Amino acid sequence: MVGYGRKLQALAVALSSLAGFVDAIGFITLGGVFVSFMSGNSTRLSVGLADGLWHEAGIVAGVLALFVVGVIIGGIVAELNDHSRRARKTAVLATVTGLLFVGSIGAVLDWTPLSIIAIILAMGAENAVFRRNGEVSIALTYMTGALVKIGQRIAAAFFGGPRWTWLPYLGLWGGLIGGAILGALAHKFLGLHALWIATAFAGILTVGVHSLPYRS
Repeated sequence: MVGYGRKLQALAVALSSLAGFVDAIGFITLGGVFVSFMSGNSTRLSVGLADGLWHEAGIVAGVLALFVVGVIIGGIVAELNDHSRRARKTAVLATVTGLLFVGSIGAVLDWTPLSIIAIILAMGAENAVFRRNGEVSIALTYMTGALVKIGQRIAAAFFGGPRWTWLPYLGLWGGLIGGAILGALAHKFLGLHALWIATAFAGILTVGVHSLPYRS
């Protein structure tokens, strides 16, 4: 996170907000299963298996599998457009927007399973926006790493390290929290139709990414 310029950091925070927004909608719709936070789902899967809740465990396992498929899709799109960072980010964001659009159409047609499948794939694919050497450099849909970084950077500051390098990670976490609050509120009034807001926001980010500076 700290290795990127401020505009790219802002993009990361915006994408984290998008993930929080969509995750809140999915969490409410699925009755407590996440569509982007797979650590929580892994724990739910384990508890479900231990308690013999096979149907619940099966649903969670399906979500986990779909998320991995989304990551694969994002990775393939990124590799196919890896001739420049601008092209790669734009292509991945366009894919995320397209999947969210499919989810929004599902809401209009009252096909909830289609909406859920599409947004899980979108959340998996989103993680390919920020990559270095083929690996995710900024986690956008899960915040455990960001919270660890906050603690590590603050601890380092006590021993002469940079004083404020923890702030970008706080912004990343705050983006997810803020987005999740807005997503929950939007679902309260719009239900799954709130996905149109996410789709529009993702589309704006896709267009806006062209104007961002990229270091050589």
